[in-house]
Amino acid sequence: MIILGVDPGTIYTGYGIIRHEKNTFTEVHHGLIKLPSVKSLPQKLEIIYDELDRIIKTYKPDEFSIETAFYGKNVQSAMKIGYARGVSLLAAVHNNLPANEYSPREIKKSVVGNGAASKEQVFFMISTLLNLKNVKMRFDESDALAVALCHAFRTKTPLTKGKSWKDFIEAFPERIIQN
Repeated sequence: MIILGVDPGTIYTGYGIIRHEKNTFTEVHHGLIKLPSVKSLPQKLEIIYDELDRIIKTYKPDEFSIETAFYGKNVQSAMKIGYARGVSLLAAVHNNLPANEYSPREIKKSVVGNGAASKEQVFFMISTLLNLKNVKMRFDESDALAVALCHAFRTKTPLTKGKSWKDFIEAFPERIIQN
């Protein structure tokens, strides 16, 4: 299964594509959609849609996953991210991709084991899990790969309340990092 993960934004929209086969996860491609500051918001939204449409047509993912909006201190920023989410979801729907949404805490918890993990911790775990040593990427890209991995983990074995860490380790033995 090929999964496209998106970390929406109106300055940078990160995307990450992974391949999930059996118990292995491989990075296919990742990148940024850089949005020029001189463009208006509608023009930026068009760029996001067009680029994601092109990426979907090029890499032909089976699934689409995106980070849900969260309310911060700035309502205007939250609304702009909501617009970026909307055109991202529209690109998925127009390409007949099942769309899945995950909260920032859920993504961090699935990848790092801590829903309050820092961007640096997410970056480290993405680099480790996908064997991306010495690969340069922005946090927007590692966050997008984390969204894709979160979806892969959720579709592999949905975790329900009441499961123990032992059950989790048995379901995901590849996520154990040996020192």
